[in-house]
Amino acid sequence: MNLGEIGRDALAPPRLAAILAAHMAAPVKMSAAAPERSLDQRMDALRRANDIRTARAKLKKDLKAGKANIHALLLDPPEYVMTAKVFDMLLAVPKYGRVKTNRILNQCRISPSKTIGGLSERQRAELVSQLRSR
Repeated sequence: MNLGEIGRDALAPPRLAAILAAHMAAPVKMSAAAPERSLDQRMDALRRANDIRTARAKLKKDLKAGKANIHALLLDPPEYVMTAKVFDMLLAVPKYGRVKTNRILNQCRISPSKTIGGLSERQRAELVSQLRSR
């Protein structure tokens, strides 16, 4: 038998087209989305986010100017700093660049993406100890 004489459809099982059509017509399940928020709720969240960003920017300026102490910040962080990255706060300290900050975090076994609020007591104490020794 010559394959040139047989059409392509003759080689495929006859039900393949029906199975594909059934799967294509099946509804797509959507993941659970966040609940809808009212305009007031969205504006309130935006206001709070802006306040937090402003407070963090001021804190970073104070760290850079020496008006704020990184040790005190790590041991007793204010609420607006809890979700800030430890890496970003250390970068704001004078004489601490990316290399030194990464080295300190590696020695303390802290991920660069860790937040200040997410630090364990061990990590917090070890980090403050490392910073004081430098």
